[in-house]
Amino acid sequence: MATGTPGFVPIRLRQAREARGLTETSLADLCEVSVQAVSQYEKGKHAPTQDILRRIADKLNLPFHFFLRPLPPAKTKTKFYRSMSTATKGARTKAERRYEWWCEIVSYVCNFVKLPKVNFPSVEVPVDPREITSEFIEEVARGVRRHWQLGDGPISNVAWLIENNGAMIARHRLDAEKLDAFSEWRDDAGRPFIVLGTDKGSAVRSRFDVVHELAHMILHRNLALEDFSKGDIFNVIEEQADRFAGAFLLPESTFSEDAYAPTLDGFSALKSKWKVSIGAMIARARQLELIDDDQERKLWINRTRRGWRTNEPLDDTIEPETSRFLRRSVELLIDKKIVSRQDIPFQLGLTAKDVEELAGLTPGYLSDQTDEMRPLLKFPSDAPDNDESETLKFGEHRSAKI
Repeated sequence: MATGTPGFVPIRLRQAREARGLTETSLADLCEVSVQAVSQYEKGKHAPTQDILRRIADKLNLPFHFFLRPLPPAKTKTKFYRSMSTATKGARTKAERRYEWWCEIVSYVCNFVKLPKVNFPSVEVPVDPREITSEFIEEVARGVRRHWQLGDGPISNVAWLIENNGAMIARHRLDAEKLDAFSEWRDDAGRPFIVLGTDKGSAVRSRFDVVHELAHMILHRNLALEDFSKGDIFNVIEEQADRFAGAFLLPESTFSEDAYAPTLDGFSALKSKWKVSIGAMIARARQLELIDDDQERKLWINRTRRGWRTNEPLDDTIEPETSRFLRRSVELLIDKKIVSRQDIPFQLGLTAKDVEELAGLTPGYLSDQTDEMRPLLKFPSDAPDNDESETLKFGEHRSAKI
């Protein structure tokens, strides 16, 4: 009589299915089993036979032993999304499951490489976000720049700046039009984790997104999930995060001097310097009262007439900022022959393609057979402590002088 697979971890099946964007019905059809069987496998009521599990692993494009790996404990708080609409629910679920895989990659790497210390300022924020004023947000944005010893000029690379101060950043496709980014402060890691989507491919939009998520990590870190889920609170904190991003990227003292000609052509000329969208500059100019309501309205109308709503000038020339800590960490481990290219996906139970995408590696990098093969290491839980780990230190990213 066929018996279930020993060591099968039910939650891994659901995680894998949702990470691939499949419903129970879709997976059942692919694997030629009943929907009830898939449901029972995921709930732990029954374990699939080895033949069925191999079929599932093949259809989900994952190694067989992925489904035998225990799920690591995680203590997390509120995840902040740019959209909570019904249309993004499925995309959020898929992104969250792949985010869980990314966190496991980070945890794996941390067995060998020390992360930068978290250097986020502590800010006393009102418990009710509706009590946070625009003046307070402007002050906090200036304070964060001072804390990180920045001036008031353009920042060369925002993603690297935030990574250097202890956040973990991933940048990959989220497969949803309205899901640009999300973030959370992970208690188990003691640091912020930020995921940026590459779907729209706009460098300036991605810069704004990462600072928007930075705002949540500073202003809304202790916000309860039940409060965040309320529509009115959600809209308030999104507006606040946008305000912070504008204030952080376009400080009042210097941007006001630059924006002496608050026209579309004037903002277009400033875009390569500040690496901020023309739309964001219009909004910031109104916040600083460099233009009035009527001027703002005309700028938005003319921006749309010029076709800049979806594709502004320089969008195809400004290079997107990429995260680099995780990528460089993996490359360091391989270059120093601490692990081989095949070790990492095998020990994580993922495909090389999944690890490459989530860690920001060049496609095919982990499939390259040029490095010397070596015996597989023990799993991370059995690895030695971090006493011999290596700390990666990346370059400083100070604000440019005006």
